[in-house]
Amino acid sequence: MQRVTSSNPRLLARFKAWVHAHPARTIIVIILGLIIAINLTVLALFWRQPEPEVKAVKKAPVVIEEPAPVFYAPLTGIQIESELDKSKPVTAIMIENSPDARPQSGLKDAEVVYEAVAEGGITRFLAVYQQNKPSLIGPVRSLRMYFLDWATPYDASIAHVGGSYQSLQKVRNGQYRDIDQFFNAAAYWRSADRYAPHNVYTSFAKLDQLNSQKGYTSSNPTGLERIEEDQPAATQGSNTDEKASTVESAKKIDINISGPTYNSSYSYDEKTKQYARSQAGAPHTDREKGQITADVVIALRVTMTQVFEDGYRESIPTTGKGDAVIFQNGTAKKVSWRKDSQQGQLYFTDSEDKRILLQPGTTWISAVPISGGSVSWR
Repeated sequence: MQRVTSSNPRLLARFKAWVHAHPARTIIVIILGLIIAINLTVLALFWRQPEPEVKAVKKAPVVIEEPAPVFYAPLTGIQIESELDKSKPVTAIMIENSPDARPQSGLKDAEVVYEAVAEGGITRFLAVYQQNKPSLIGPVRSLRMYFLDWATPYDASIAHVGGSYQSLQKVRNGQYRDIDQFFNAAAYWRSADRYAPHNVYTSFAKLDQLNSQKGYTSSNPTGLERIEEDQPAATQGSNTDEKASTVESAKKIDINISGPTYNSSYSYDEKTKQYARSQAGAPHTDREKGQITADVVIALRVTMTQVFEDGYRESIPTTGKGDAVIFQNGTAKKVSWRKDSQQGQLYFTDSEDKRILLQPGTTWISAVPISGGSVSWR
């Protein structure tokens, strides 16, 4: 096809002649050309490549993990592995403390220990166990009523060799887990290296078997009120009253309970945060495990009198309230002890009646007579 240009005059002349001869058609052609041009321009301006199809991706559901539950031993407040450990059977054992009974076995593993005069100034221990099960415990001796009162909140089996008239009437009334040696001789034995009555021993292999036979396979103990292990020490209680609540430094403790043979002392170790116990001026040792230690030491000031049962016996009221000193973390705190009933657990308050919480760990509690006994620290 030849172009219509000025370089081809003949063709140009023909085109002009055609336009003059057909004006209406020329206008139509021009209009159609303009319409086509406008449409092409609009299409060029607004046309886009089709976007690729995006397929929805299924996301995995977000799983929010709940923190693993934490469980604490009822007796010590120390973290334990499972909730089932909280209901292990508790056993409270009467352990002798006369010179002929020393060194004792199993005391270092006791989780809570109560010390009080049994007779003639001679002290005795109520050692309470749940998580720990030493293979040898003793010498085991007789029960007193006030020890039974302290044991009651732990829902414990009571291991002993007889006892005072009042305590035996109570422990045999069917409301206690009485595992007296008198009626369960197979769970105890007499050691040949000591003489009677200082030679009765037992073990948890035998006691667990005895408890199982009697159906004492779990306990629901009420323990002493504790600070949880990750809780700050400042929550131990109010310090507003100088007489009842001031915290003082106490790296050395002296507890005079009856006389030189039975008086005890404790030395605080900054590294271990524990108190090493001494007795009669020498380290108090467990025959199998060495010097006895405690995380918390408590001195209860108590009224001690004599009553006649099957002879003259010491009597210590355990319900009500009185003065006490709590030693923990190298400090001393004067508080009040309280026990609202025989079934109720001991607890401690400051001058504003706010509860005092104990540090987790092994706890030794001494009942110090108001008359004749004393507690001091430095």
